[in-house]
Amino acid sequence: MFWEKLFAKKEKEPHTENKSEIIDSANIKVVILSDLGNIRTNNEDNAMFFRIADETILQEKGYLLIVADGMGGHQAGEVASGMSTDIISKEYFRQNNNGAVEKNLAQAFSLANKKIFELSSQNRNYQGMGTTCTVLIVIDQSVYYGQVGDSRAYVLKNNLFSRITEDQTYVQELVNSGDITAEEAEVHPKRNILTNAMGTKPDLRIETGKCDFLFEQGDKLLLCSDGLYDYLKDGELSEILGNMPLQEAASFMIAEAKKRGGHDNITVVLAEKTASVKETTSKETRDFDLPQTKEYDLP
Repeated sequence: MFWEKLFAKKEKEPHTENKSEIIDSANIKVVILSDLGNIRTNNEDNAMFFRIADETILQEKGYLLIVADGMGGHQAGEVASGMSTDIISKEYFRQNNNGAVEKNLAQAFSLANKKIFELSSQNRNYQGMGTTCTVLIVIDQSVYYGQVGDSRAYVLKNNLFSRITEDQTYVQELVNSGDITAEEAEVHPKRNILTNAMGTKPDLRIETGKCDFLFEQGDKLLLCSDGLYDYLKDGELSEILGNMPLQEAASFMIAEAKKRGGHDNITVVLAEKTASVKETTSKETRDFDLPQTKEYDLP
């Protein structure tokens, strides 16, 4: 088995950033792990797990998991990905609950795109910056998603590993049109060319939806940047996630991606529906009382 072979070769854990393990009272365990990779000197990825302090709003709006992969010179990618996680999370929770999670997500994405685009257009230090962004909302047993770019979300349920999101890339369009196969897309030289990214244009195509599965005890979610799946196939990710505890799985995924090249930042967010446990928190958990979104000053 792939996982057994890799586990036998497991070495010292890699140097990582933003490592955390979070267990909360809503029966969901979350692990976030991000690494520079072997080449990059700064980390343009951003990943967080957000919850609201107000229990009534929490029951209505659920929990938010987010991964963003920034791009742009002069560390502008870090700015773009940071703005997307900050604005989307706070705007989503601040909106009046009207039962339309997908609509609320789309509005939050649109606002973040507007702010990033304005800053990119008016400050030459940030010209050309942008970011991918993938969000999952967990409300009881329901899971909703929002997607721009090519960061991904997956679910492992009943030993079946499935993609929740679809890449917004040139090669995915070729796959959809039947010009190439999914297998050919995995090794295509233009597989990382985005057709959609936040902050790069005033109008944004946002994919949102509600998943057709129930998020039940033992089910697992994975969000990641392309620095992970460029090196590990879906079947490999499934075996690792299905055979290791979350913290070990996240560490092992990143270590293996680095062994195979690690040319990009690598970020993993894992979540598992669990039995009731005592609540603990870490710095990647955000409890907030609907503060105002940070103002990003323009010159």
